[in-house]
Amino acid sequence: MLVLVAALLLLGIVLGAVAHIPLPLTLAAVTVIGCWLLIFAVRERTSRRAR
Repeated sequence: MLVLVAALLLLGIVLGAVAHIPLPLTLAAVTVIGCWLLIFAVRERTSRRAR
């Protein structure tokens, strides 16, 4: 999952979408998206174990 976030960030830099916003804002966005994906993964794993 972390690899997916890193790949999307690199793709954004290559395409120029992330290159036009400041680095701290980019890092904040990466942190938010990473946390959201982590929470989603934990919720999915716990819901599958409960079944």
